[in-house]
Amino acid sequence: MNIKRSILLRVRIAFLVAVLFVLAVVYKLVEVQMIDGDHWREMAQQSSLDYRTIKATRGNIYADGGDLLATSLPFYKLAFDPSLVDDKTFTSKIDSLSYLLSKFFRDHSSDYYKKKISEARQMKSRYLVLNRELVNYQDRLEMLQWPIFRKGQMRGGVIFEKEDERHRPFRRLAQRTVGSLDNEGRGLVGVEASFEDYLAGKNGEGLFQRVAGGNWKPVNASTDVRPIDGYDVHTTIDINLQDVAQNALLRAVSTYEAEYGVVVLMEVKTGEIKAISNLERTSSGGYAELYNHAVGTNNDPGSTFKLASMLALLEAGKVDLSDTVDTGEGTIEFFDRTLTDVKNGGYGKITVQEVFEKSSNVGIAKLVVDHFGDDPQEYVDLIKRTGYGKPLGFQLLGEGEPLIKGPDDPEWYGTTLPWMSVGYETNLTPLQTLAFYNAVANDGKMIQPILIKSINRANKPVETFKAKVLNKKIASDETLEKLRLMLEGVVERGTAKNVRNEHYKIAGKTGTAQRLVNGRYMTQSYYASFAGYFPAEDPLYSCIVVIDNPKGWNRYGGDVSAPVFKEIADMIYAQNLEIHDSFTPEYTAANNGTFPVIRAGRLEELNELCNLLGISNHPNQEAGEWVRSSVNNNAITWRKNHEDTGLVPDVEGMTLRDAIYILENIGLKVSISGNGRVKRQSLGPGVRASKGRTIELELG
Repeated sequence: MNIKRSILLRVRIAFLVAVLFVLAVVYKLVEVQMIDGDHWREMAQQSSLDYRTIKATRGNIYADGGDLLATSLPFYKLAFDPSLVDDKTFTSKIDSLSYLLSKFFRDHSSDYYKKKISEARQMKSRYLVLNRELVNYQDRLEMLQWPIFRKGQMRGGVIFEKEDERHRPFRRLAQRTVGSLDNEGRGLVGVEASFEDYLAGKNGEGLFQRVAGGNWKPVNASTDVRPIDGYDVHTTIDINLQDVAQNALLRAVSTYEAEYGVVVLMEVKTGEIKAISNLERTSSGGYAELYNHAVGTNNDPGSTFKLASMLALLEAGKVDLSDTVDTGEGTIEFFDRTLTDVKNGGYGKITVQEVFEKSSNVGIAKLVVDHFGDDPQEYVDLIKRTGYGKPLGFQLLGEGEPLIKGPDDPEWYGTTLPWMSVGYETNLTPLQTLAFYNAVANDGKMIQPILIKSINRANKPVETFKAKVLNKKIASDETLEKLRLMLEGVVERGTAKNVRNEHYKIAGKTGTAQRLVNGRYMTQSYYASFAGYFPAEDPLYSCIVVIDNPKGWNRYGGDVSAPVFKEIADMIYAQNLEIHDSFTPEYTAANNGTFPVIRAGRLEELNELCNLLGISNHPNQEAGEWVRSSVNNNAITWRKNHEDTGLVPDVEGMTLRDAIYILENIGLKVSISGNGRVKRQSLGPGVRASKGRTIELELG
């Protein structure tokens, strides 16, 4: 019996303890919920509040003329606090709101949205993401007129959380130069990185509340610090010229399967870069802007450096253009190395000017070694005195460090002087070489190339930039005049005569250097370039083109780089009516002799007219509906004149009826002055034809 009583007593004690524990738990729950509920709710509210960063809107990047190169477009995440809506409004408008959500996002039915919102309201949820898809600013304005939402955030519960996305309207145009952002929204490369302090603005700070799902809801407290948006950066880039330069470069690197290509186009007087393109071969075989080689890649410049060698020779009074040099059979030995000319058998005895025009390595090296061999420091000093070989202090980060050796350099050898004279054993970027050529075109004034014109707040500049003068005069007027004559001679008679034309003069120099790969020069791998300016008589633009490691039979600068230069120059010539006559020889050719005034128009009509007049005429193989005339012996040949490619066509020489028909069909507005045929057009052929843009036609 004692054992039974003992067990029963223990059971009763355990039961009593359990009852007391349950009563204590119940009491504590009542105390927390009812007695101290307000206190704990306040503590929970406070612990879920935090000040968080409100990101500033990043500034825009503009091209010259106001075209947007990069902008931050506002997008919004749509959320909802259903607890803020009064019962009457919610009951009467929830169906309409659900229908509009379903119609807009097109992902769920209106019943789905109604159920989702109603359940959140019943659970007293304070934050409900209605859809993860971001909406744009116009969509946001539309949604603010929807039922319930139109009452705003405080009474309608609608929450729009802003998220900026960087957008480049012209996509790949000057993509690497404009730059990109990292995962944190900071500038990574290009203008975006170089002008990060201006573009980024200043972030603000606001009070946010943590809600279900770990999300943060803005409280919109009076203590919020509003962000300060970034400044706008205005560049010197001309969109039309950038488009022309990039497309011309793309065709060249694609044709020659090059490793990469570079084009930089600059205004001679201002130093403003109007186009800059860097196209590099990708793993898939296409081309993209992966690195700014124009600014950051050093190379042996090759024969473009011969201009600096000639400057040193002329400035020191060592030679004159009419002096002669015996280049022999095109080879010359310096110690244990042999320097050769491109032409087998050499050029024999030629003048100094011909040495430059033909780009004779033997001739240049002989001149430099003969006159500076005893004092190579004089040669180096004459070149460095110009500013060539010094950093430009360019506005973008990552400028390559230039190198022009001196006799005190530990890597100066007995063969350094002759090899340097023709563009080897130096390291220079394309932009640094362009600055030197631009100085020759600019009456000897070397200026710093610039890409950024101003920093603006709205439309008001807060800081402006102009090209700094790096050297007021790189050489005497006499030397400069001789350098210009030689550069013109290269195109008229020398290694770039393939880009000579009858409409305007180009002055420039070809360059072909063996590529240095893993410390060794590759005999069948070249760095082909062309640097120069135009029009030669009154230079407006300077330009450099580089094609790295072109494939095929013709791999020299004159073959692959100079034609890109000419294509860009031709386009500028066509657009700029101030630098050419109204009628080119090609357009007036059909007016000579017994031929009537027939220049351009519809093939069918012109053919019928010529047949009536008894004039022999026939189209070439590429002629289409619209043609232009040219004289071939005693007959007229019709060649293709217009293609519907979204670019401005060439309508000079056409009748007004035909010109208006073509131009208005591609969306241009036509303004007319004068009488007769089209004499001039304000938008040059090949410019992007933006719908609604006005083109002025001068008739005569």
